[in-house]
Amino acid sequence: MTVILAGFSAALATGTGLLMLPFATVGDGSIGVLPALFTATSALSVTGLVVLDTGGDFTLFGQLVILGLIQVGGLGIMVFTMLLGMLVARRAGLRFRRAVAHETRSSGFGGIRPVIVRIIGLTLVVEAVTAAILVPRFRFGYDMDWAQAILFGVFHAISAFNNAGFGLHADSVVRYATDPLVILPLALAVIIGGMGFPVLVELVRRYRFPLSWSLTTRIVVVLTPLLLLAGTVFIAVQEWRNPGTLGAHGTGGRILAAFFQSTIARTAGFNSIDIAQMHPVSWFGLDILMFIGGGPAGTAGGVKVTTVAVLAAMTVSEVTGGRAVNLLGRRIDTAVHRQASTVIVLALALVLGATMLIMLDEPQWGLDRILFEAISAFATVGLSTGITAELPAFSQVVLIVLMAVGRIGPVTLASALALRRRHASYALPEERPLIG
Repeated sequence: MTVILAGFSAALATGTGLLMLPFATVGDGSIGVLPALFTATSALSVTGLVVLDTGGDFTLFGQLVILGLIQVGGLGIMVFTMLLGMLVARRAGLRFRRAVAHETRSSGFGGIRPVIVRIIGLTLVVEAVTAAILVPRFRFGYDMDWAQAILFGVFHAISAFNNAGFGLHADSVVRYATDPLVILPLALAVIIGGMGFPVLVELVRRYRFPLSWSLTTRIVVVLTPLLLLAGTVFIAVQEWRNPGTLGAHGTGGRILAAFFQSTIARTAGFNSIDIAQMHPVSWFGLDILMFIGGGPAGTAGGVKVTTVAVLAAMTVSEVTGGRAVNLLGRRIDTAVHRQASTVIVLALALVLGATMLIMLDEPQWGLDRILFEAISAFATVGLSTGITAELPAFSQVVLIVLMAVGRIGPVTLASALALRRRHASYALPEERPLIG
Protein backbone atom coordinates (compact mmCIF):
# COMPACT_ATOMS: atom_id res chain seq x y z
CA MET A 1 0.00 0.00 0.00
CA THR A 2 2.87 2.39 0.83
CA VAL A 3 4.46 1.71 -2.57
CA ILE A 4 1.19 2.48 -4.34
CA LEU A 5 0.60 5.76 -2.51
CA ALA A 6 4.22 6.87 -2.89
CA GLY A 7 4.25 6.19 -6.63
CA PHE A 8 0.90 7.88 -7.19
CA SER A 9 1.87 10.90 -5.07
CA ALA A 10 5.22 11.32 -6.84
CA ALA A 11 3.65 11.16 -10.29
CA LEU A 12 0.87 13.53 -9.21
CA ALA A 13 3.28 16.08 -7.77
CA THR A 14 5.46 15.95 -10.88
CA GLY A 15 2.49 16.35 -13.21
CA THR A 16 1.03 19.22 -11.20
CA GLY A 17 4.37 21.04 -11.19
CA LEU A 18 4.84 20.61 -14.94
CA LEU A 19 1.34 21.87 -15.69
CA MET A 20 2.00 24.98 -13.57
CA LEU A 21 4.94 26.00 -15.76
CA PRO A 22 4.19 29.18 -17.75
CA PHE A 23 4.79 27.49 -21.10
CA ALA A 24 2.35 24.65 -20.31
CA THR A 25 -0.68 26.86 -20.88
CA VAL A 26 -1.76 29.45 -23.42
CA GLY A 27 -1.50 33.09 -22.42
CA ASP A 28 0.61 34.98 -19.93
CA GLY A 29 1.59 33.49 -16.61
CA SER A 30 0.70 30.04 -15.28
CA ILE A 31 -2.41 28.41 -13.91
CA GLY A 32 -2.99 28.07 -10.18
CA VAL A 33 -2.31 25.06 -8.01
CA LEU A 34 -5.92 23.85 -7.88
CA PRO A 35 -6.60 23.66 -11.66
CA ALA A 36 -3.16 22.10 -12.20
CA LEU A 37 -3.74 19.56 -9.42
CA PHE A 38 -7.25 18.80 -10.68
CA THR A 39 -6.04 18.26 -14.26
CA ALA A 40 -3.08 16.13 -13.17
CA THR A 41 -5.25 13.98 -10.89
CA SER A 42 -7.84 13.52 -13.62
CA ALA A 43 -5.16 12.48 -16.12
CA LEU A 44 -3.23 10.21 -13.76
CA SER A 45 -6.41 8.53 -12.55
CA VAL A 46 -7.52 8.25 -16.20
CA THR A 47 -10.79 10.00 -15.38
CA GLY A 48 -11.27 12.81 -17.87
CA LEU A 49 -13.05 15.43 -15.78
CA VAL A 50 -11.68 18.85 -16.69
CA VAL A 51 -11.80 22.40 -15.41
CA LEU A 52 -9.82 23.72 -18.40
CA ASP A 53 -10.08 23.06 -22.13
CA THR A 54 -7.33 20.55 -22.94
CA GLY A 55 -7.05 21.61 -26.57
CA GLY A 56 -7.59 25.35 -26.06
CA ASP A 57 -5.98 26.22 -22.73
CA PHE A 58 -2.90 24.01 -22.86
CA THR A 59 0.06 24.29 -25.20
CA LEU A 60 1.57 21.30 -26.98
CA PHE A 61 3.89 20.84 -24.00
CA GLY A 62 0.96 20.83 -21.58
CA GLN A 63 -0.95 18.39 -23.75
CA LEU A 64 2.05 16.04 -23.86
CA VAL A 65 2.31 16.22 -20.05
CA ILE A 66 -1.35 15.25 -19.78
CA LEU A 67 -0.80 12.45 -22.28
CA GLY A 68 2.15 11.16 -20.28
CA LEU A 69 0.10 11.16 -17.07
CA ILE A 70 -2.66 9.25 -18.86
CA GLN A 71 -0.22 6.61 -20.05
CA VAL A 72 1.35 6.21 -16.61
CA GLY A 73 -2.06 6.01 -14.95
CA GLY A 74 -3.33 3.51 -17.50
CA LEU A 75 -0.42 1.17 -17.05
CA GLY A 76 -0.81 1.38 -13.30
CA ILE A 77 1.47 3.11 -10.84
CA MET A 78 2.56 -0.20 -9.33
CA VAL A 79 3.46 -1.76 -12.68
CA PHE A 80 5.32 1.35 -13.76
CA THR A 81 7.24 1.55 -10.49
CA MET A 82 8.06 -2.15 -10.70
CA LEU A 83 9.45 -1.69 -14.22
CA LEU A 84 11.73 1.13 -13.12
CA GLY A 85 12.93 -0.95 -10.17
CA MET A 86 13.80 -3.83 -12.51
CA LEU A 87 15.66 -1.57 -14.89
CA VAL A 88 17.75 -0.05 -12.10
CA ALA A 89 18.35 -2.97 -9.76
CA ARG A 90 17.61 -5.93 -12.10
CA ARG A 91 15.74 -7.62 -9.34
CA ALA A 92 12.69 -6.92 -7.19
CA GLY A 93 12.06 -7.51 -3.54
CA LEU A 94 9.26 -9.69 -2.27
CA ARG A 95 7.10 -6.74 -1.32
CA PHE A 96 7.35 -5.24 -4.83
CA ARG A 97 6.55 -8.61 -6.37
CA ARG A 98 3.49 -9.07 -4.18
CA ALA A 99 2.27 -5.57 -5.02
CA VAL A 100 2.56 -6.09 -8.77
CA ALA A 101 1.08 -9.57 -8.54
CA HIS A 102 -1.95 -8.07 -6.82
CA GLU A 103 -2.32 -5.29 -9.38
CA THR A 104 -2.01 -7.56 -12.40
CA ARG A 105 -3.68 -10.58 -10.78
CA SER A 106 -0.55 -12.60 -11.55
CA SER A 107 -0.82 -16.04 -10.01
CA GLY A 108 2.88 -16.39 -9.18
CA PHE A 109 5.84 -14.26 -8.22
CA GLY A 110 8.18 -15.73 -10.78
CA GLY A 111 6.24 -14.44 -13.81
CA ILE A 112 6.13 -10.74 -13.02
CA ARG A 113 8.63 -9.66 -15.67
CA PRO A 114 6.74 -11.39 -18.55
CA VAL A 115 3.47 -9.98 -17.22
CA ILE A 116 4.82 -6.42 -17.33
CA VAL A 117 6.22 -6.96 -20.81
CA ARG A 118 2.88 -8.28 -22.04
CA ILE A 119 1.01 -5.35 -20.49
CA ILE A 120 3.26 -2.77 -22.12
CA GLY A 121 3.29 -4.63 -25.43
CA LEU A 122 -0.49 -4.97 -25.55
CA THR A 123 -0.90 -1.30 -24.63
CA LEU A 124 1.40 -0.09 -27.38
CA VAL A 125 -0.08 -2.40 -30.02
CA VAL A 126 -3.69 -1.38 -29.39
CA GLU A 127 -2.80 2.30 -29.20
CA ALA A 128 -0.74 2.08 -32.41
CA VAL A 129 -3.50 0.30 -34.33
CA THR A 130 -6.11 2.78 -33.13
CA ALA A 131 -3.90 5.73 -34.06
CA ALA A 132 -3.18 4.18 -37.47
CA ILE A 133 -6.91 4.31 -38.20
CA LEU A 134 -7.55 7.76 -36.74
CA VAL A 135 -4.60 9.66 -38.22
CA PRO A 136 -5.50 9.23 -41.92
CA ARG A 137 -9.17 9.85 -41.10
CA PHE A 138 -8.32 13.17 -39.45
CA ARG A 139 -5.89 14.03 -42.26
CA PHE A 140 -8.13 13.34 -45.25
CA GLY A 141 -11.60 13.46 -43.73
CA TYR A 142 -11.23 16.70 -41.78
CA ASP A 143 -8.54 18.56 -43.73
CA MET A 144 -5.97 18.56 -40.92
CA ASP A 145 -2.31 18.82 -41.81
CA TRP A 146 -0.15 15.78 -41.04
CA ALA A 147 1.26 17.19 -37.80
CA GLN A 148 -2.17 17.99 -36.41
CA ALA A 149 -3.65 14.71 -37.61
CA ILE A 150 -0.85 12.74 -35.94
CA LEU A 151 -1.30 14.68 -32.69
CA PHE A 152 -5.07 14.17 -32.69
CA GLY A 153 -4.84 10.52 -33.69
CA VAL A 154 -2.18 9.54 -31.16
CA PHE A 155 -3.69 11.61 -28.34
CA HIS A 156 -7.19 10.19 -28.76
CA ALA A 157 -5.89 6.63 -29.24
CA ILE A 158 -3.93 6.72 -25.97
CA SER A 159 -6.78 8.45 -24.18
CA ALA A 160 -9.26 5.86 -25.43
CA PHE A 161 -7.30 2.70 -24.61
CA ASN A 162 -6.47 4.03 -21.16
CA ASN A 163 -10.16 4.89 -20.64
CA ALA A 164 -9.19 8.48 -19.87
CA GLY A 165 -11.63 10.41 -22.06
CA PHE A 166 -9.44 13.49 -22.54
CA GLY A 167 -10.02 15.09 -25.94
CA LEU A 168 -8.52 18.02 -27.83
CA HIS A 169 -11.88 19.58 -28.68
CA ALA A 170 -13.96 21.52 -26.16
CA ASP A 171 -16.99 19.44 -27.18
CA SER A 172 -15.05 16.15 -26.87
CA VAL A 173 -16.00 14.09 -29.95
CA VAL A 174 -19.47 15.53 -30.58
CA ARG A 175 -18.45 16.70 -34.06
CA TYR A 176 -17.60 13.09 -34.96
CA ALA A 177 -20.81 11.59 -33.52
CA THR A 178 -21.97 10.06 -36.81
CA ASP A 179 -18.55 9.17 -38.22
CA PRO A 180 -17.99 5.43 -37.69
CA LEU A 181 -14.32 5.70 -38.77
CA VAL A 182 -13.66 7.80 -35.66
CA ILE A 183 -16.30 6.59 -33.21
CA LEU A 184 -15.88 2.82 -33.66
CA PRO A 185 -12.06 2.71 -33.28
CA LEU A 186 -12.37 4.82 -30.13
CA ALA A 187 -15.13 2.57 -28.78
CA LEU A 188 -13.18 -0.60 -29.54
CA ALA A 189 -10.05 0.74 -27.84
CA VAL A 190 -12.13 1.65 -24.79
CA ILE A 191 -13.68 -1.82 -24.65
CA ILE A 192 -10.33 -3.60 -25.00
CA GLY A 193 -8.67 -1.47 -22.34
CA GLY A 194 -11.63 -1.83 -20.00
CA MET A 195 -11.79 -5.62 -20.13
CA GLY A 196 -8.66 -5.98 -18.02
CA PHE A 197 -5.20 -7.30 -18.84
CA PRO A 198 -5.62 -10.78 -17.29
CA VAL A 199 -8.76 -11.34 -19.36
CA LEU A 200 -7.12 -10.16 -22.57
CA VAL A 201 -4.06 -12.35 -22.04
CA GLU A 202 -6.22 -15.38 -21.34
CA LEU A 203 -8.39 -14.73 -24.39
CA VAL A 204 -5.32 -14.50 -26.61
CA ARG A 205 -3.82 -17.68 -25.19
CA ARG A 206 -6.94 -19.82 -24.84
CA TYR A 207 -9.46 -18.40 -27.28
CA ARG A 208 -10.04 -21.91 -28.65
CA PHE A 209 -10.80 -23.41 -25.25
CA PRO A 210 -13.54 -21.36 -23.55
CA LEU A 211 -14.29 -24.17 -21.10
CA SER A 212 -10.83 -23.64 -19.61
CA TRP A 213 -11.32 -19.91 -19.05
CA SER A 214 -11.09 -18.58 -15.51
CA LEU A 215 -14.24 -17.34 -13.81
CA THR A 216 -13.02 -13.75 -14.13
CA THR A 217 -12.73 -14.10 -17.89
CA ARG A 218 -16.13 -15.78 -18.14
CA ILE A 219 -17.80 -12.99 -16.18
CA VAL A 220 -16.19 -10.22 -18.22
CA VAL A 221 -16.88 -11.92 -21.57
CA VAL A 222 -20.54 -12.49 -20.67
CA LEU A 223 -21.36 -9.21 -18.93
CA THR A 224 -19.46 -6.81 -21.21
CA PRO A 225 -21.69 -7.30 -24.29
CA LEU A 226 -24.82 -7.55 -22.12
CA LEU A 227 -24.11 -4.21 -20.45
CA LEU A 228 -23.17 -2.61 -23.77
CA LEU A 229 -26.44 -3.78 -25.32
CA ALA A 230 -28.55 -2.82 -22.31
CA GLY A 231 -26.96 0.63 -22.16
CA THR A 232 -27.40 1.19 -25.89
CA VAL A 233 -31.08 0.26 -25.80
CA PHE A 234 -31.71 2.36 -22.68
CA ILE A 235 -30.05 5.49 -24.08
CA ALA A 236 -31.67 5.05 -27.50
CA VAL A 237 -35.16 4.66 -26.05
CA GLN A 238 -34.76 7.48 -23.56
CA GLU A 239 -33.05 10.02 -25.84
CA TRP A 240 -34.35 9.05 -29.30
CA ARG A 241 -36.48 12.17 -29.81
CA ASN A 242 -34.46 14.57 -27.68
CA PRO A 243 -33.33 17.28 -30.14
CA GLY A 244 -30.46 18.19 -27.84
CA THR A 245 -28.92 14.70 -27.99
CA LEU A 246 -29.84 11.80 -30.30
CA GLY A 247 -32.74 13.59 -31.97
CA ALA A 248 -30.35 15.77 -33.95
CA HIS A 249 -29.18 12.77 -36.04
CA GLY A 250 -30.67 10.26 -38.43
CA THR A 251 -31.52 6.69 -37.47
CA GLY A 252 -28.01 5.31 -38.05
CA GLY A 253 -26.41 8.24 -36.25
CA ARG A 254 -28.71 7.81 -33.27
CA ILE A 255 -27.86 4.13 -32.91
CA LEU A 256 -24.13 4.83 -33.27
CA ALA A 257 -24.25 7.64 -30.70
CA ALA A 258 -26.28 5.52 -28.25
CA PHE A 259 -23.81 2.64 -28.59
CA PHE A 260 -20.83 4.95 -28.14
CA GLN A 261 -22.26 6.59 -25.04
CA SER A 262 -23.09 3.19 -23.56
CA THR A 263 -19.49 2.14 -24.18
CA ILE A 264 -18.03 5.32 -22.77
CA ALA A 265 -20.04 5.11 -19.56
CA ARG A 266 -17.76 2.17 -18.59
CA THR A 267 -15.45 4.17 -18.21
CA ALA A 268 -13.80 6.53 -20.70
CA GLY A 269 -15.30 10.02 -20.47
CA PHE A 270 -15.64 10.96 -24.15
CA ASN A 271 -19.05 12.18 -25.21
CA SER A 272 -20.52 12.28 -28.71
CA ILE A 273 -23.74 13.92 -27.48
CA ASP A 274 -24.28 16.81 -25.08
CA ILE A 275 -24.54 15.17 -21.65
CA ALA A 276 -25.98 18.35 -20.14
CA GLN A 277 -29.00 18.07 -22.49
CA MET A 278 -29.88 14.51 -21.46
CA HIS A 279 -32.97 13.72 -19.42
CA PRO A 280 -32.34 13.25 -15.67
CA VAL A 281 -33.50 9.64 -16.02
CA SER A 282 -30.75 9.12 -18.59
CA TRP A 283 -28.25 10.56 -16.14
CA PHE A 284 -29.40 8.04 -13.55
CA GLY A 285 -29.00 5.20 -16.03
CA LEU A 286 -25.47 6.37 -16.78
CA ASP A 287 -24.87 6.55 -13.02
CA ILE A 288 -25.51 2.82 -12.80
CA LEU A 289 -23.25 1.99 -15.75
CA MET A 290 -20.47 4.22 -14.43
CA PHE A 291 -20.69 2.73 -10.95
CA ILE A 292 -20.38 -0.82 -12.34
CA GLY A 293 -17.39 0.00 -14.54
CA GLY A 294 -15.33 -2.55 -16.46
CA GLY A 295 -13.12 -5.57 -15.84
CA PRO A 296 -10.58 -5.92 -13.02
CA ALA A 297 -6.88 -5.05 -13.41
CA GLY A 298 -7.50 -2.98 -16.52
CA THR A 299 -7.80 0.71 -17.35
CA ALA A 300 -11.49 0.95 -16.44
CA GLY A 301 -12.81 2.15 -13.11
CA GLY A 302 -15.96 1.46 -11.13
CA VAL A 303 -16.53 -1.39 -8.71
CA LYS A 304 -15.95 -3.83 -11.61
CA VAL A 305 -18.32 -6.25 -13.32
CA THR A 306 -16.94 -9.17 -11.33
CA THR A 307 -18.00 -7.54 -8.05
CA VAL A 308 -21.52 -6.92 -9.34
CA ALA A 309 -21.74 -10.47 -10.72
CA VAL A 310 -20.77 -11.98 -7.37
CA LEU A 311 -23.33 -9.86 -5.53
CA ALA A 312 -26.01 -10.83 -8.04
CA ALA A 313 -25.13 -14.51 -7.58
CA MET A 314 -25.29 -14.09 -3.80
CA THR A 315 -28.73 -12.53 -4.10
CA VAL A 316 -30.03 -15.31 -6.34
CA SER A 317 -28.65 -17.95 -3.99
CA GLU A 318 -30.27 -16.32 -0.97
CA VAL A 319 -33.64 -15.86 -2.68
CA THR A 320 -33.74 -19.42 -4.01
CA GLY A 321 -32.48 -20.94 -0.77
CA GLY A 322 -29.28 -22.30 -2.25
CA ARG A 323 -26.63 -23.65 0.09
CA ALA A 324 -23.76 -22.32 -2.02
CA VAL A 325 -23.22 -19.33 -4.29
CA ASN A 326 -22.66 -20.57 -7.83
CA LEU A 327 -21.78 -18.50 -10.88
CA LEU A 328 -21.17 -19.65 -14.45
CA GLY A 329 -20.34 -23.19 -13.44
CA ARG A 330 -18.16 -22.29 -10.47
CA ARG A 331 -18.74 -22.07 -6.70
CA ILE A 332 -17.77 -18.74 -5.14
CA ASP A 333 -15.68 -18.88 -1.98
CA THR A 334 -17.16 -17.18 1.09
CA ALA A 335 -14.12 -14.90 1.35
CA VAL A 336 -15.05 -13.46 -2.05
CA HIS A 337 -18.57 -12.76 -0.74
CA ARG A 338 -17.13 -10.56 1.99
CA GLN A 339 -14.71 -8.85 -0.39
CA ALA A 340 -17.44 -8.00 -2.89
CA SER A 341 -19.73 -6.70 -0.15
CA THR A 342 -16.90 -4.60 1.30
CA VAL A 343 -16.09 -3.03 -2.07
CA ILE A 344 -19.71 -2.06 -2.66
CA VAL A 345 -20.21 -0.67 0.85
CA LEU A 346 -17.01 1.39 0.70
CA ALA A 347 -17.84 2.67 -2.78
CA LEU A 348 -21.36 3.70 -1.80
CA ALA A 349 -20.11 5.37 1.38
CA LEU A 350 -17.52 7.39 -0.56
CA VAL A 351 -19.90 8.45 -3.31
CA LEU A 352 -22.79 9.35 -1.01
CA GLY A 353 -20.52 11.14 1.45
CA ALA A 354 -18.90 13.17 -1.34
CA THR A 355 -22.30 13.98 -2.82
CA MET A 356 -23.52 15.37 0.49
CA LEU A 357 -20.35 17.44 0.95
CA ILE A 358 -20.71 19.00 -2.50
CA MET A 359 -24.41 19.67 -1.93
CA LEU A 360 -23.55 21.47 1.32
CA ASP A 361 -20.96 23.53 -0.53
CA GLU A 362 -22.96 24.22 -3.71
CA PRO A 363 -26.61 23.09 -3.42
CA GLN A 364 -27.89 25.01 -6.47
CA TRP A 365 -27.04 22.24 -8.94
CA GLY A 366 -29.35 19.68 -7.39
CA LEU A 367 -28.93 16.04 -6.42
CA ASP A 368 -29.06 14.53 -9.90
CA ARG A 369 -26.20 16.59 -11.35
CA ILE A 370 -24.01 16.42 -8.24
CA LEU A 371 -24.49 12.66 -7.84
CA PHE A 372 -23.55 12.25 -11.51
CA GLU A 373 -20.30 14.20 -11.02
CA ALA A 374 -19.44 12.26 -7.84
CA ILE A 375 -19.95 8.84 -9.44
CA SER A 376 -18.09 9.95 -12.56
CA ALA A 377 -15.12 11.00 -10.42
CA PHE A 378 -15.08 7.91 -8.21
CA ALA A 379 -15.52 5.50 -11.14
CA THR A 380 -12.84 7.45 -13.08
CA VAL A 381 -15.22 7.98 -15.99
CA GLY A 382 -14.98 11.69 -16.76
CA LEU A 383 -18.48 12.32 -18.06
CA SER A 384 -19.96 15.56 -16.79
CA THR A 385 -23.24 17.42 -16.89
CA GLY A 386 -21.20 20.58 -17.39
CA ILE A 387 -20.86 21.78 -13.81
CA THR A 388 -17.34 20.61 -12.90
CA ALA A 389 -15.60 23.85 -13.83
CA GLU A 390 -18.35 25.85 -12.07
CA LEU A 391 -17.97 24.13 -8.71
CA PRO A 392 -16.27 25.99 -5.83
CA ALA A 393 -12.74 25.12 -4.77
CA PHE A 394 -13.83 22.86 -1.90
CA SER A 395 -16.10 20.80 -4.15
CA GLN A 396 -13.32 20.41 -6.70
CA VAL A 397 -11.03 19.15 -3.94
CA VAL A 398 -13.69 16.59 -3.04
CA LEU A 399 -13.70 15.42 -6.66
CA ILE A 400 -9.89 15.25 -6.64
CA VAL A 401 -10.00 12.94 -3.62
CA LEU A 402 -12.68 10.80 -5.27
CA MET A 403 -10.64 10.44 -8.46
CA ALA A 404 -7.50 9.46 -6.56
CA VAL A 405 -9.29 6.95 -4.33
CA GLY A 406 -11.24 5.61 -7.29
CA ARG A 407 -8.01 4.89 -9.18
CA ILE A 408 -6.25 3.26 -6.23
CA GLY A 409 -9.41 1.30 -5.59
CA PRO A 410 -11.45 0.29 -2.55
CA VAL A 411 -10.38 -3.32 -3.12
CA THR A 412 -6.73 -2.33 -2.68
CA LEU A 413 -7.57 -0.51 0.53
CA ALA A 414 -9.56 -3.46 1.80
CA SER A 415 -6.75 -5.87 0.92
CA ALA A 416 -4.22 -3.70 2.72
CA LEU A 417 -6.39 -3.73 5.84
CA ALA A 418 -6.87 -7.48 5.53
CA LEU A 419 -3.11 -8.01 5.70
CA ARG A 420 -3.19 -6.59 9.22
CA ARG A 421 -5.77 -9.09 10.40
CA ARG A 422 -5.21 -10.29 13.95
CA HIS A 423 -6.26 -13.67 15.31
CA ALA A 424 -8.42 -13.32 18.39
CA SER A 425 -7.83 -15.68 21.30
CA TYR A 426 -11.57 -15.91 21.97
CA ALA A 427 -14.89 -15.97 20.11
CA LEU A 428 -18.05 -14.09 21.07
CA PRO A 429 -21.39 -15.89 21.43
CA GLU A 430 -23.12 -16.34 18.07
CA GLU A 431 -26.53 -14.79 17.44
CA ARG A 432 -28.53 -14.00 14.30
CA PRO A 433 -30.28 -10.59 14.20
CA LEU A 434 -33.47 -10.13 12.20
CA ILE A 435 -32.77 -8.95 8.64
CA GLY A 436 -35.30 -7.05 6.56
